[in-house]
Amino acid sequence: MGGTARVTPLPADAMGETQDIADRVAAMGGYVPTSYRIMARKPALLRAFAALAAEVLRGEGEVPPATRWLVAHAVSSAAGCRYCQAHTAANGYKSGVPADKVERFMSYDSDPAFTPAERAAITLGFAAGQTPNETSEAHFAELRRHFSDTAIVEIVAVISLFGWLNRWNDTMASDLEPAPLAFAGAHLVARGWSAGKHVP
Repeated sequence: MGGTARVTPLPADAMGETQDIADRVAAMGGYVPTSYRIMARKPALLRAFAALAAEVLRGEGEVPPATRWLVAHAVSSAAGCRYCQAHTAANGYKSGVPADKVERFMSYDSDPAFTPAERAAITLGFAAGQTPNETSEAHFAELRRHFSDTAIVEIVAVISLFGWLNRWNDTMASDLEPAPLAFAGAHLVARGWSAGKHVP
């Protein structure tokens, strides 16, 4: 059965001068994302993107990894990228977000499992993921009740990184890999998620 990607991804074990990136990502997550395998056709692009993603998502900072992934899930949900919704839900779980919290994500504004700081960050993610952008001074006033300016920069960096990934994966119709597809199938379908064009 063929994949869905509109540009054929390179094999995960044949990524040429970016094989070091593929091997590192596979060692951390168990697979090489389709998005990386397509970007590998332009090695300098993948190398630049991988460095940015590593800093934004795993670099040292004030915002906990779980909160970064909650923000990523919010912006991807607002943008409608089903590929990124699956990835951000699965990676959030790996970073410490309980599975039942992932399932209740759409009730974040009232669910006691979400802290006030998480709610402020998620709300910004949803607003920023809209087209046109719906962020306002009120969003930042609420953020400043919980985060420093440095932490806010970290949050907006996550939003911006997924602005790229949402457009990339939705446009390319990137194939969903088995692991995030299975996680999303188990935890997101009940709230209306489907893989759509990201599975054959």
